[in-house]
Amino acid sequence: MAVLEDGRASEKRSGDDGDDMPIFNAENLQSNMKSIYYSRTFLSIIGGVVAGIWGFTGLMGFIFYFLIMATASLGFVAKAKFSTHKYFDCRNRILMDGFLGGLMSFVLFWTFAYDIVHIF
Repeated sequence: MAVLEDGRASEKRSGDDGDDMPIFNAENLQSNMKSIYYSRTFLSIIGGVVAGIWGFTGLMGFIFYFLIMATASLGFVAKAKFSTHKYFDCRNRILMDGFLGGLMSFVLFWTFAYDIVHIF
């Protein structure tokens, strides 16, 4: 994950009133978000193929998808060494970004793999 060049993810801007506001490098933040989005998409495709091959149908397939995304979110937080504020401006970005787009990819590859293995 990308951080600022001096090794710190955020710098503090000192103000007269004592409120410090973290400053993020926009390119690094965008790179981190792109990595998460691509990882979620890849895991959705692989998870859809696995769910189709294993023959999951109905609610079981969606539960499998939610387990994959929960595991991915936990992995992203662990990769950030459990200090997401250094790499992202909001914790929800690492937990939820790319969730619905990944769901569409998952369903596409899930039905495709299921049809190939179990119907044809």
